[in-house]
Amino acid sequence: MKRFTTNKRPVNRFTLTILASLLGLSVNLSVAQTSNGQVTTSAAPASNRFSLRQCIDIALQNNLQVRQGQLNVQGSELQLRQAKLNRYPTANIFASQAFNAGYTVNPTTNSFVDQKINSNNIQASASMILFNGFALQNAVKQTSFGLQAAQQNLLANQNTVALTVVQNYLNVLTYEEQLAIAQRQAETSRNQLERTGKLVTAGTLAEAELYTIRAQLANDELAIVNAQNNLDLSKLALLQAMNLSATTNGSPSPGTIEVERYELPDPTVEAYPVSAQQVYEAALQVMPDVKAADLQVKADVMGVQVAKARLYPTLSLNGGLTTLYSSLGALNITQGESAEKRTGEYVTIGGTQYDVYTLAPTTLRAVPYTFSQQLKNNLNRGASIQLQIPLFNRFQNRNQITSAIITQKTSEISADNARLTLRQNIETAYTSMLAGANRYRATQIQVESLEKAFQAAESRFNAGALNSVDYNIAKNNLDTARANLVQAKFDYIFRTKILDFYQNKPLSF
Repeated sequence: MKRFTTNKRPVNRFTLTILASLLGLSVNLSVAQTSNGQVTTSAAPASNRFSLRQCIDIALQNNLQVRQGQLNVQGSELQLRQAKLNRYPTANIFASQAFNAGYTVNPTTNSFVDQKINSNNIQASASMILFNGFALQNAVKQTSFGLQAAQQNLLANQNTVALTVVQNYLNVLTYEEQLAIAQRQAETSRNQLERTGKLVTAGTLAEAELYTIRAQLANDELAIVNAQNNLDLSKLALLQAMNLSATTNGSPSPGTIEVERYELPDPTVEAYPVSAQQVYEAALQVMPDVKAADLQVKADVMGVQVAKARLYPTLSLNGGLTTLYSSLGALNITQGESAEKRTGEYVTIGGTQYDVYTLAPTTLRAVPYTFSQQLKNNLNRGASIQLQIPLFNRFQNRNQITSAIITQKTSEISADNARLTLRQNIETAYTSMLAGANRYRATQIQVESLEKAFQAAESRFNAGALNSVDYNIAKNNLDTARANLVQAKFDYIFRTKILDFYQNKPLSF
């Protein structure tokens, strides 16, 4: 079961534009600043009443494409971090413990022995690339552009989700107003039925007129049912846009949720201040879809440079330390102190005889070197500069360059396609806005005319000068025109705000 709470998350400027500019609403935004300066949103209410802001927050949290985009950004950040770390040297330590028995080689003396040996081998090595055709530097640039492209793609996904929510939210408002119109129409028919019943009782009108009004009331009640069904379907679409289940226990159903109503004044239909071309030129500078495509092209250009670097020599600096220990290592030969020994001879000095002594040699002692002494005595140091020149490797490097160039050209086509799609969407939105303006003007005039016609028909019907059929025709025409006016009103507002959205106009809360 999905919950209706939202985690605090950064809200991009486009999403805020949708909230305030897309509908031209005065929305109370609970915006807070985190310690790093990012904007976070408030959580959704525990009740089943949603504002436009809360619907967008829930949709952004639950949408799977947005989640995938967030993971893509995290993966790109990791790739960039690794590309930067690849410029640093590498250092490793290797150690081993070995036990041997039988006829084997003593690792410290390289002599064959038939004994049990306990030995250790310890190595330390370091390597640093000095030059490899600037592949490391270009790889950092490539992954940096890739990260920026992933971030822009995430913004584009968020915009798509927000626009879908706004459209469904608008549909809910539209069908709520159409339901209210249908209810008012039914109320008018009930009042008319009551008046007609009195006139029939008084003998002023024939009883057939009463049946005709009752039929009209039944049609109006059917219109209420249809309007309610449309409203429930629009609420279901809004729940689905937020990725909330309408069937899980504890989840809101279309019949129980409510949306905050925003008073949308009747728009003043005026010529849009800029042309479609001007909207397109402004959108090129701000739309994340185009930015992401251009950044991907830059990343693939760097990818070509990385591939070309494989044709250059690689110069690296290497160093290492090695040492070892063996339980049968070399012995430390030591000689004990000499001792005096009487020879049995003597010498006479000044009439006095003195015994003659000699120094007797002692036996030699063989003591094994300690662990630390062996490591110190067997220590070996080395450093080298290595130059690797690619001569022939089955044309792999050349083919990788060609593959990178193809990838770059594919990205360029994708960027051109993003601009083409943006232009076509703006042209469609602009043309739809003009059509919506014309439809709204015409529907306004139609409603005004039909209201006067219905007032006249109602007066004549009440006076008995008009039959119920003609009365119902006048009423149905007015009801249909009013419903069409509501639809035209919301459609025109949406089209104009879509054009504002493409231009990322400044926000006003």
